[in-house]
Amino acid sequence: MTTQRTSAAIAAPTAHTGHPDDFNFLVGHWSVEHQRLNGRLVGSTEWQRFAGACSMRKLMNGLGNVDDNLLEIPGGAYRAVGLRSFNPGTRQWAIWWLDGRDPHMIDTPVRGGFENGVGTFLAEETLNGRPILVRFQWSETQTDHPRWEQAFSPDNGASWEVNWRMQFTRIAESAL
Repeated sequence: MTTQRTSAAIAAPTAHTGHPDDFNFLVGHWSVEHQRLNGRLVGSTEWQRFAGACSMRKLMNGLGNVDDNLLEIPGGAYRAVGLRSFNPGTRQWAIWWLDGRDPHMIDTPVRGGFENGVGTFLAEETLNGRPILVRFQWSETQTDHPRWEQAFSPDNGASWEVNWRMQFTRIAESAL
């Protein structure tokens, strides 16, 4: 029997709510600068930098979207997919990540929405056998350089370690 953990950070109603147009800023083609912490929740302070690309389009009459990602990590590039869906009843987004290196395993969705132009999305997950919270956060969405970051919390949201940052730069359609 599987026991599902419900943390206060996930179970509490969130002030972050959404609208089907929340991710309109991401429609199109992007170059991406990645910064990834070398180790997660182990006290690492060294960051790995690498390039990437992202192309996003809407689905389901705007209630969903998908992005195709190229991550040019040292040691070999790979592809991944971000899939988002909006629930009009709860006004919440769910975001899934499918990593091309393990194409039959989709990550637990993070759920949330936007408040004052910042999108915050949370999920419960495990890392090396211990429970953590995962947070995705979008900011600077009204610019041609939106930012995304991922953070983990080993203590139910009391503290967060940012472990991945992405800086997007829009690619003009004529440049494709």
